[in-house]
Amino acid sequence: MLNLCDPKTIRQVMDMFGLNFKKEFGQNFLTDNMTVEDIADACNDDKDITVVEIGPGIGCMTRELCERYSRVVAFEIDSGLIPVLKYTLDEYKNVTVLNQDIMTADLESVLAPYFEMGKVAVCANLPYYITTPILMKLIESKLPFDSITVMVQAEVAERLAAGAGNKNCGAITAAIDYYGHAELLFTVNADRFMPPPKVNSSVVRIDLWKDKPVVPIDEELFFKTVKAAFEQRRKTLPNSLMTGFSEISKERLTELIISCGHRPDVRGEKLSVRDFCTLSDAIYHELNK
Repeated sequence: MLNLCDPKTIRQVMDMFGLNFKKEFGQNFLTDNMTVEDIADACNDDKDITVVEIGPGIGCMTRELCERYSRVVAFEIDSGLIPVLKYTLDEYKNVTVLNQDIMTADLESVLAPYFEMGKVAVCANLPYYITTPILMKLIESKLPFDSITVMVQAEVAERLAAGAGNKNCGAITAAIDYYGHAELLFTVNADRFMPPPKVNSSVVRIDLWKDKPVVPIDEELFFKTVKAAFEQRRKTLPNSLMTGFSEISKERLTELIISCGHRPDVRGEKLSVRDFCTLSDAIYHELNK
């Protein structure tokens, strides 16, 4: 059996198909078998599920997912890797490889048959340059994914899993917390990739809520509040919110923040999702009185 984590094998397979690593697709392939196995194990607690993989590369992770889970659907944007995957995954009959960009794919249509079969989870080694857009597409699709396990830049992983009050907390933290619970699992050193990136990576698993713990009156206003709170991180919350709600005076915004139980000099990073929900509801009432 091919060891697709072995650098020599990776090079041989790439040469066999006349391919080079493409920076525009953020191609950095894992070269550590144990890390690949750990990520595959962490993907989901159930085995009789469908796993959606984003960016399978030459199929190193894909093979481990096929070994563990009932069905695997892999989205690969690079058409040059499709024949490679046909070669490396030939022995597996439970995998479907789609030459599609995850950002433009019609996920609802493509994945509908798999949701009918049962749980669907996501597993991906995400390119650094498009991590947040992919995550937001997945969770904002409103598709009932059970969990999303991703390897991302270590700094981004810290933001995804940061709790309220943590200096790493940002708008993406609040968005992830609104849709589910994120846990930072482990870090992967840069030297475990080919070619090695300039920074380390970390693996995060997001278990999505079946029923959200908090639900704002107006979801769009909730996210507008979150975005405004973090657009100017060094400013206090009243000043930050002015950028998003100029129709409300700073004095009134300060009063609303105090009425929600916060100090007037509080910053957005101190608020939990529940706090943002309460605040956005207060702003909703202010705008509609």
